[in-house]
Formats: sequence, structure tokens, C-alpha cells
Amino acid sequence: MSVVAGITGLRIEVGGRAIVDGVNLLVVPGKITALVGASGSGKTTTGLALLGEYPAGARVSGEVRVPAGLVGYVPQQPASVLNPARRVGALLRDIARAQVRELPRAERRDAARDRIVRALALAQLPEGEELLRRYPHQLSGGQQQRVVLAQALLLGARVVVADEPTTGQDALTKRRIVDQLAQVARQGIAVVLLSHDMDVVRALADEVLVMRGGRVVESGTVDRIRLEPRHPWTRELVAPGPGLPAAARDGHGAAVLQVRGLVARYGRSVALRAGALTLRAGECLAVVGRSGSGKTTLARCLAGLHRDHDGDVLLDGTPLPRSLRARTRGQLAAVQYVFQDARASFDEHRPVLDQVARTAVRLRGAVPDEARAEALDILTGLGLAEEGVRRRPGQLSGGELQRAAIARALLARPRVLVCDEITSGLDPVTRRALLDLLAAAQRERPELALVLITHDLEVAAVATRIAVLNGGEVVEQGTAREVLTTPRHPFTVSLMETSAGLTAETAGMGPHA
Repeated sequence: MSVVAGITGLRIEVGGRAIVDGVNLLVVPGKITALVGASGSGKTTTGLALLGEYPAGARVSGEVRVPAGLVGYVPQQPASVLNPARRVGALLRDIARAQVRELPRAERRDAARDRIVRALALAQLPEGEELLRRYPHQLSGGQQQRVVLAQALLLGARVVVADEPTTGQDALTKRRIVDQLAQVARQGIAVVLLSHDMDVVRALADEVLVMRGGRVVESGTVDRIRLEPRHPWTRELVAPGPGLPAAARDGHGAAVLQVRGLVARYGRSVALRAGALTLRAGECLAVVGRSGSGKTTLARCLAGLHRDHDGDVLLDGTPLPRSLRARTRGQLAAVQYVFQDARASFDEHRPVLDQVARTAVRLRGAVPDEARAEALDILTGLGLAEEGVRRRPGQLSGGELQRAAIARALLARPRVLVCDEITSGLDPVTRRALLDLLAAAQRERPELALVLITHDLEVAAVATRIAVLNGGEVVEQGTAREVLTTPRHPFTVSLMETSAGLTAETAGMGPHA
């Protein structure tokens, strides 16, 4: 078996603590090797070692063997590695020109363009003058990702490290990413996939390494890992999701939040048209759709974070002010918002406990000492250690911070809790734990209504009702069972079929085989 890159006995210490310990990895041309695990398991640190990049102040031992300069990296946030001041065409031409310098001057222009066309085709980004004239911010996240991949392929990468490429993506976009990476592998390029998305891993990977606490706890072929997981952590990762709700739980409570004739804009562009939506006490409404469909815009309108809209958002029949600043303390407490990026929603310089407690002080007028005691009770009730919540946010994992964000919102004693893609960056075990926490919160407070903004149909399956957005329009809504089993709108049908098809592939070989 030929090997294009490899890692032997890799150990990386930061501040005296091993964040990667004893990792071995063989990277084979034309094969996809997946590193899976929870946030903080060491998979991204291992992947970056193939690029020769390590955390600041790290002590590194072991061996990393790579083809010099021929490892490409597609980060989870592709915009972070694109120059926002340069057009896409200029970025790609700079690379292509360097590749053709040895040719006669008269041949260089056409040769460079041919290389760009091939790289764009391989990255499944159709070549077009319109796209090449755009700046990175004028592209969708998926297009940005494919441009970064095209850059790596133009440079002649023999290994591509793809870091969580499907995080936050709907089923249709996931399908395209799977096809894109499979096409890259078919060209003889090795792919190292860093992911927590087990459906994508099972559809794509040839070999799987399961990581936990910086160590590889299990490895094997994708079929062996799927059918015969040996380590307890692996068994949790590959366990099936909750499936369809056992019965449609129709909301019979009073209407708490209503949307009437909502039209939201960004400048002159209409981003959302939501004619009528009703959320009842004790109900869980999942809002699903593709990236850019208007899901987050709807959530932000409900919470007063997007004020450029017509129509009304009513709380108990009374219109809420469009701006967060214009809402009363009681209205702020009644509708709470949990952000997708929990880490960005915390002040990195203050202990988590203090930030959570401040919600009760600010919105309910609680005495600081009592607020801290109540905050600590909620945080530990959500499974967080007292020692951990007294630390700053940078010392907690993504899953821990998401729990803390939920605790902060619950401390306001809200009527409505809006959760914006709170499970999108989490592994299956942590995702299931968070959903269990939300279900427990509703059991303890039957009047609490939830809005789950999600691209994940497995998450949507736990809801009472589902509303489907496409192109800024609510195209379908109904009970979770009705929408998931007998969808009526063509877009909903395609979303369900694509999701089912991707899951079905996990029972057999990936599409690149």
C-alpha cells in the first residue's frame, strides 16, 4: 500500500497537558480517512499537524511525514483564508500564473486559464466569468469552501485536509459536499476528513479513526466501525438518533407568540416572508430549511435582533417592539435567544458563572448573591462542574459553553426560548444530550415554548411541529410526523429524499468507491 503522508507517535503538549497523545495515521492516495470525535478530542490539532501547524507554545514529539508544500487545507470557516479585498478570479490567477512560468510567454495566459477551469470543475464549482468577478463576501459559504478547495488543487495538493466541511449545512448541501470530496478522491488525491457528522463519515470514508481526549480509541474500516464498534465511546457515536416522534403532540396551550405578515429585509433585498405562524405554550416548533432560506432572520425578528421588517411579532396578543432596545425588561425576559456560536456570545475575560448570573440580576432584579446561587444550581443541573463554570469561557469545550448559554437563557424564566442551530457544531453524543436537556426543561416548565432553528432533520424530529422555509418563504408547516412522513411541498420532498438517500448510503460503500 502506497502512503503519501503519515504520522507516527504524535504527542502535542500545551501548558503541560497533552492535547494529542500517541496518534498514528497513514494517508493513502485516493482514499478518504476520517478523524471523528467530540469537540476538544484532538482531531483538528492532528489534521493541522499535517500542515506543520501547531498551537502556540506547544511541545511536539513524534514524526509527521508529508509531501513538501502539497497539503491543502479547507477550514470550517473558509472566509477566514480568503482575501476579502481581492476578486475570486484574481486569487486563482495568482496561483495559476506561478504554475506556468516556465512556459513561453505567449502560452502562459491560456495555460493558466486551463488550470483554473480544471480546478474549478474538480471542486464542483462551474467556471463562469460572473463568479470569477465576485469578491469572497459575495459567495455563499459553500461556494467559498469550493474556492478554497480549488486553490489547494491549483497548488497541486496531493493531500486535502477538510475540517468539518458539513457543519451547519442542510441535507442538499451535504449531498454536494459528499460528491465534491468523493470526486477529489477519485483523482488519486488523499483526503483527511475531520468531522462529527457520522452520516457523512459513513457515506465517504474508507478508514475511520475515533478520537477522545487526544487519543485514538478505535480505528478500522468504515463498515467495521459502523457494524461492530468496540469502544464504548464509538458505540455512543454511531448510535441511531431519536427517529420520528412516537405520536404527534398537537399544541393545545394558549398562543404565546404569533407572527403576522412578517416581511424582513436586508437593505432593499427581501430576506423573509412569513405570513402566519403561531407558537403555543408547551410546544416545540422546528424551523428547517437550507442555508440562506431565512431561518435565522426569522429567529432574530422574534428576539428583536432584526428590526428592519414589516408586520408584527405578538406576545400574548400584544405586538412586540421590533428593536431589542425598545423592549421592556419583562419582554426581554419573555423571549430569550441562544446563539449558534456559544463561544462568541460570552465575554472571554469574565468567569462563566458571573455572566450567567447577570441575566437574573439584569432581567429579574435579583440580588447578586442569590442570582449566583441560582445560576450555579441551573449550571450544575445541566451537567456542568462547579469548578468549570468558575473559569473563563476559553477553558470550556463548545458543548459545555452551549449548556451554559442555555442556562443563561433559562435563568430569565422565559416564555419562549429561541435556539438558533445550537447543535450544528456538536458531535452526535453531545447533540443528543442537549436535546435531552431541552426536553427536561419543558417537563419542568410545561408552559415553556421552544423554537428550534435547524438544518438537521434528526433534530427536527423531536419537535411538536415543523415549519419549512425555502427562498425566504414558509412553504409548508404541520406536525412533525406529517411533515417528515408525508411532505407536500416539492422542496420538502427533495429535502427528505436527499437526507434519506445520504443515510441509506451509510449502509454500503461511499460514492467514491
